[in-house]
Amino acid sequence: MDKLKRVLSGRDAEEPSGLAEGSCLLWVPRKGLTLFAVFYTLGNIASIGSTLFLMGPMKQLKRMFEPTRLIATIVMLLCLILTLCSAFWWRKEGLALLFCILQFFALAWYSISFIPFARDAVKKCVSVCLS
Repeated sequence: MDKLKRVLSGRDAEEPSGLAEGSCLLWVPRKGLTLFAVFYTLGNIASIGSTLFLMGPMKQLKRMFEPTRLIATIVMLLCLILTLCSAFWWRKEGLALLFCILQFFALAWYSISFIPFARDAVKKCVSVCLS
């Protein structure tokens, strides 16, 4: 109800944007990048885990490791693990940020592997953009 009152009174622009709220840990002076990497990884693990409720754990695991998406699954899981390793054990914040970026692309590629012909469309779009 408060949100509706703010919108109708014209005070809704005072709220920070969603992008600033989601990435605020990047600018925390000490260990901010490490916290961002850890929470980003935990969020991606939760999003993968949420599909267990949709199709069941065994069916999900079988579909994850089908030959058509085996490489995408391995790269995605490897990026998740390497992000956590770089944040906790290697203590390299720049490396953790790099693995977060790779995690984003790996999870996107893994996700579109469930859509028929989506990978072919993305490949064709990228090749057209680069040529």
